[in-house]
Amino acid sequence: MWNNILYRLVYGWVMLHALLPFKALYVLSDILYVLVYKVIGYRLKVVRRNMKASFPEKTDEELRCLERAFYHHFCDYIVETFKLAHISPDEIKKRAHMTNPELIDQLTLGKHACVIGYMGHYANWEWFTSVCLSFDPKPYQIYRPLKSKVFDRLFIHLRTRFGAYCIRKEDAVRKVISLEKNHERSVVPFIADQTPSKANIHYWTSFLGQDSPFFTGAERLARKLDLPVVFFDVQKVKRGYYTVDVKLMAESSKDTPEFWLTEQYAHMMEQCIMRNPAYWLWTHKRWKHKHEVQ
Repeated sequence: MWNNILYRLVYGWVMLHALLPFKALYVLSDILYVLVYKVIGYRLKVVRRNMKASFPEKTDEELRCLERAFYHHFCDYIVETFKLAHISPDEIKKRAHMTNPELIDQLTLGKHACVIGYMGHYANWEWFTSVCLSFDPKPYQIYRPLKSKVFDRLFIHLRTRFGAYCIRKEDAVRKVISLEKNHERSVVPFIADQTPSKANIHYWTSFLGQDSPFFTGAERLARKLDLPVVFFDVQKVKRGYYTVDVKLMAESSKDTPEFWLTEQYAHMMEQCIMRNPAYWLWTHKRWKHKHEVQ
């Protein structure tokens, strides 16, 4: 009962902001930037530590410049996510444009119906929910439920508003096997650029100049079912506009060497970040585990 009331209040507050035009939302973003960065200093120590370790060649002034650009983008990401509650399909397609949706269509019309995708916490990954408007296969999103039931319900609503489906992380393997078995045309992206728990670390590689662990679940699942694998290369064109370029990693994944797909993903994700580092999620404790060589 209380959760329902709270959800309605939160959703009403989000919708109130979503009704605003983009110009007004970006004014709010600029105000939010001062609060989040200048006043609160949200995860500022983590951001500085991550950037310093990733770009040891940069001067302090260059790092501060990158830091400010990141927080400006981070606040844009927040208000743009609110906008998902009201933005029209035509508007989101114009602002989150997929350059080659035909590749997804082709891959799901062959031997396999399901495609595994790799992407990262780059640009505005929440707007990725709109790409289902660009192709016929059903898009699925793997998510970890939020601790707050109210915000968990809100984000599921935002992420499924344009026809995408959400899969709980623990149900991902079973669901992908079912999709392939029933030959349901679908694409399942894995956001795999964050740190796995210590118990789930099976592969280390160099990433942004540092020894980094990577999730290997997407690769294991793809190789087990011999599924096609793609990388969703996202670019921020300008404020409020993004493009997504689908890049084929493997049409037949069972013959790829172990960890090859994970290594390729790490390399492609790194290239994506290096184009403009300000658009990656630097607030995450990406390097909290140290590689202990046996």
